[in-house]
Amino acid sequence: MKFVIIDYGVGNFRNVQKAFEVIGAEAEISESVSVVNAADALILPGVGAFGDAIDHVRARGLDEPILAAVKAGKPLIGICVGMQLLFDSSEEIGQHVGLGILPGQVKRFPTNLTVPHMGWNQIEPTHDHPLLQNISQGDFAYFAHSYHVVTANPDDVLAQTDYGQKFASVVGRDNVCAIQFHPEKSQHVGLQILKNFIGFAQRV
Repeated sequence: MKFVIIDYGVGNFRNVQKAFEVIGAEAEISESVSVVNAADALILPGVGAFGDAIDHVRARGLDEPILAAVKAGKPLIGICVGMQLLFDSSEEIGQHVGLGILPGQVKRFPTNLTVPHMGWNQIEPTHDHPLLQNISQGDFAYFAHSYHVVTANPDDVLAQTDYGQKFASVVGRDNVCAIQFHPEKSQHVGLQILKNFIGFAQRV
C-alpha cells in the first residue's frame, strides 16, 4: 500500500515519517495533489493553530483530495491538529470552518485549567477498534494542545483522556480515525498506534 503524509506546510511531517520508519513502514511526504490522489492511505498531521493549518490546506488545494479520498473509502488518520481539522469548526483565535468529515467542534479547555495541556496523560479506550489493538486502559501518551474536540456523535469517541474533564483523545468512524496526542513522542504506545493504523488500512 502507498501511505502518504500530507504536507500542507504546517506540521511535523518528518517526525511522523521517522516514526513510521521505526516500525519498518514507508510513508511518503507530499504536497502534490496528484500524489495524494494516488495514495492508498493518508496521514494528516499538524501542529500550531487550527486556522493557520486549515488555510494552508485549502491554499494548496488539498482539501478536495482529502474529502474525495474519504468518500472513496480510503483509510485516513489525523494526528493532533490534523485530528481537529477533520471536524466542522474551531473556536481557536476566531471561528474557522474545518473539513467537516466528522461532526463536532474544537473548543478551548476551561479557563480554570492550565493550557496548553502538555505532557504525559492516560488513554482510556471506550470502544473496541483496530486502532486501539494492544492499547490498555491507563496507557500513557504525550499531549501538547490547548483545544480539544467535542464530537456531535458520542459513538465517534474511541478513547478519552482526563484533564480536569474527559475529552476525546481518539476518534473514528468507518475508514477515518484520529488521535489528539503525538505518536512520535509517545514511545511504544505511539508506535503501536501507527502499527495498528497500517493494519487497519490494509483491512478497510
